[in-house]
Formats: sequence, structure tokens, C-alpha cells
Amino acid sequence: MKILFTGGGTGGHIFPIIAIYREFKRVSAGESVRFFYIGPKDETSAVYLSNEDIRIKYIMAGKMRRYFDFRSILENIIDIIFKIPIGTVQAFFNIFWLSPDVIFSKGGYGSLPVVVAGWMLGTPVFLHESDAIPGAANRFLGRLSIEIFSSFPGKKTKDFPIWKTISIGNPVRSEILQGSVQEAKNIFKLTGEKPVILILGGSQGSQRINDVILQTLPDLIDKFEVIHQCGTNNFKNVDAEAKVVTKEDLKKYYHLYPFLSETELADAYQVANLVVSRAGSGSIFEISSVKKPSILIPLPESAQNHQVENAYSYSHNGACLVIEEANFTHHFFLDRLKYLFSHQNELDAMSDGAAKFAKPRAAEIIASYLWEYLKL
Repeated sequence: MKILFTGGGTGGHIFPIIAIYREFKRVSAGESVRFFYIGPKDETSAVYLSNEDIRIKYIMAGKMRRYFDFRSILENIIDIIFKIPIGTVQAFFNIFWLSPDVIFSKGGYGSLPVVVAGWMLGTPVFLHESDAIPGAANRFLGRLSIEIFSSFPGKKTKDFPIWKTISIGNPVRSEILQGSVQEAKNIFKLTGEKPVILILGGSQGSQRINDVILQTLPDLIDKFEVIHQCGTNNFKNVDAEAKVVTKEDLKKYYHLYPFLSETELADAYQVANLVVSRAGSGSIFEISSVKKPSILIPLPESAQNHQVENAYSYSHNGACLVIEEANFTHHFFLDRLKYLFSHQNELDAMSDGAAKFAKPRAAEIIASYLWEYLKL
């Protein structure tokens, strides 16, 4: 048997694929199954998929930019005329020679050539939509798929045919749920003297979140101990600025990292009293699965405003506090933190809301579904 994965290429696409791959290996109980990935070349897929037993093949992929200036318009034209057609031809020949039994698409612009080519060759396609509002690529690819898995419940999934859409949540790596408080204290050298705030900026980090954190830092670490994942590209600048604004006797309460490995992230989740994050689907479902209170700051430029929709969908049962970026200021952020930690009942209610929203078995359900389909 052969399973072909594809996706947009970001961590939000790659990590769920890894979660499903690992669960599939468990449910297939040692059967001979070969795994492949076709998608755009990027650092996330190169680093993380290469650590798994998944053979990688890269193709060209293009995307539609929704901000209108001369450069983006030119890039859109190049992508439409050259990159997408070339990528589709590349995917067609790769799929022809691989002859996979099924294609699982995590969606996004990088999956478009692969799904189109697979559909042309008659390969069954299963699609997963991460966000509360489907992106343009997935709305189109849903028509070519025999089954669609959605993450968020609600009417927003009306963009997909109801008869082939199943709401199961976003796949989360089970290893993320197996962290240790004691290991976290050792790895991050935590003092244990103050509540722990985990700040996540994603693989690329968020400069605007980092800027507010640096402005808030002297007051923040006076009250809290902070684990801050700032992004690889931002690390040197954030580290230099943090050293300038931080008093010597408070530096032990600030723990800065460019990126957290899977094990480090699992441990950080367990020790955190509250998580601050963007509102990508992957982050939301990880936070809910570890039952942690959170403050979400949606990325305002996200396609179809999907991070705002994700955040408010998650907040409906009180699982988090949403601060839109325009309101994410030094004083407001610090005020909200002080309020929450002076009202433990609010934090407990967030934890309960997170637990009710969580779908920690999403990867297992998808893997089992694919396995049963392949055995037919």
C-alpha cells in the first residue's frame, strides 16, 4: 500500500501530516505501507518530514496574494501562468510513477497541483480543512475529494458539501500531550517562584508580538516567569533587546528560545499556567488538548480572516481570551494577565472550556478511516 501526503508547506500543514502518519503506523499494525509527500520545498517539511519514514518529492507551487501592489500582482501572474501549471505537470508524473492508493491533502496552495494531478489520474483524495473558514484552494479542492474532514464545528463549513464532510478536529501529535512538568523545570531552568507564561510565535515568529512582549518585559517578569519562543529569524534581535531592558536580578525569570522542539514544546505546555499564541488551527487544538488557558492574538492579514474566525469560534465556550492585534498593547496585555491571575476561577473556566473543545483523537480517527478504506 502507498499513501501520498500533500500540503501547503507550513508547520500548520506538516505537523498534522506527521500526526496522521504516526497514528497510521499504529493502526496498520506493521502492515507493509509506504509513505510519500509531494509539495513545495520549505524548511519545515525538509526538517520534520525527513525525520520520519516519509519519502519527499518537491514540486513548484504558486499562491494567490490578496494584497494589491505592483510586486504582488506580478508574482500572482507568474504563479498562475508558470508555477502552478509546471507544478501540476511535475505532480502528474510523480503520481503516475508512484501509483499511490490514496492521497491525503492537508490543504493550502502547495496541495493544489498534487490534488488536481491525482484527480486527473483517478486517485482517491481525502481532504482536511484546518480553519473555521475554508481557504480558496480548499474550497476548490473539496470538489475533487471523496471525503472532507473539518476541524471547527459550525455553519462555516457550508462551503463544503454536507454529505461528504466530517467534523473531527485538527490532528495533534500524541507526543505533544506527553510532556512532563519536572522535565520542563529542568530543561528551561525554571525557578518555580512565579506562574509560568508560555509565549508562542510559531516557526517564523511574530515580530509584532515580540515587540509588545519586549515593551512589557520588565513588568511581565516582575510578576511571571516567561518561556518565549520568538522565531528563528528574530532570535538575535529579541535576545539583544531583552538583555538591555531586563534588570539583572530578573533575568532568571525570562527564558528565550528561537524554536521549541517537539519534546520541549510538550514539556512547556505541561508547565505553563497560561499560553499566549497566534490563532492558527494547529496551535488552538494543541492548547485545547493540553487543557491550558490561553490568550489568542489572531494574525489580521490571514486569508479570509481565518485566524480571527478560529479564535472567536474557540472562545465561544470560554476557552480563551481573544485580543485582536490592534488592541494588543503593553498596558492592556499586562492588565489582562494581572486580572486573570487574580481570578483563578477565570483560569479554571478557560481550562474547562479548552477540555470540552479538544479533539485529541483526530489523527487516530483519520488514520483509522484511511486504513479501513484501503482494506476495502
